[in-house]
Amino acid sequence: MKTIGLLGGMSWESTAVYYRQMNEEIRNRAGGLHSAKILLHSFDFAEIVAYQTAGDWKKAAGLLLEAARRLEAAGADLLLICTNTMHQVADDVQAAVTIPLVHIVDVTAEAIAAQGLKRIGLLGTKYTMSMDFYRERMKQHGIELLVPPVDEQTEINRVIFEELCQGIVKKSSRDAYQETVRDLKSRGAQGIILGCTEIMLLLNQDDLPLPMFDSTTLHVQKAVELAMHSNVLTS
Repeated sequence: MKTIGLLGGMSWESTAVYYRQMNEEIRNRAGGLHSAKILLHSFDFAEIVAYQTAGDWKKAAGLLLEAARRLEAAGADLLLICTNTMHQVADDVQAAVTIPLVHIVDVTAEAIAAQGLKRIGLLGTKYTMSMDFYRERMKQHGIELLVPPVDEQTEINRVIFEELCQGIVKKSSRDAYQETVRDLKSRGAQGIILGCTEIMLLLNQDDLPLPMFDSTTLHVQKAVELAMHSNVLTS
C-alpha cells in the first residue's frame, strides 16, 4: 500500500472527514484491521485565509509548496490538496514535487463524465465560483459550469467560512443552498458539484433534486484506489 500525503487544515473540519473516509475506504476494500497510510501537514487555516483575502496567491502557494516537499521527503507516494479553493495553485504544487498530485477537479469531472452530463452547477467559495481555475479545468473535460448570481455567491461563501469551517450546521443555510440549487436546475444544470470540501457537512443527495457530486468523497476514493494499486502510480 502506498502512503498518501495530505495538505490539510483548510479547514480541519473537512480534513477530519478526509482522514475518516480514507480509513473507512481502506477497511472496506482490504478488510480486517487494515487502515490508510497517511502523512498529514495541517495548516493554520487563518494564515491561508489571510492570503486569500489579500489576493496574495503567491504567498499562499509558497506555504503549500514547502509543505508538499516535506511530505514527499517524509515518504509520501502521492499528494492531495484537501480543499477545492487552493487548487488555484495546484500546478505550482505539482511542479515542486516528483510524486503525483491527485487533482480534485479532474476526479470530479471523471465522475460527471461517467454519467454523461455536460452542464453542471457549482457551489463553492467565492474564489472557486468566480475564478477561472475550476471552470477552465472542467472545460478540458467537456463540462460547462453554471454558478449562482453574485449575491448568492456571497451568502454561500459566508456560510462556508462563518459556519461550516467552524463546525456549525444550520437548517436555514441548508434551505438557502437548496433554493440556489433549484435555481441552477431551472437554468439547465444537470447535476451539482459540492465544490468546497465543507459543503458535504451541510448537504447530501437526499437534500437535492439533481445528481450530487461530492468532491471530498470522490477525491478520497480516487486516492485510495491509487494507493492500493501501485501500478497505476507514475511520478
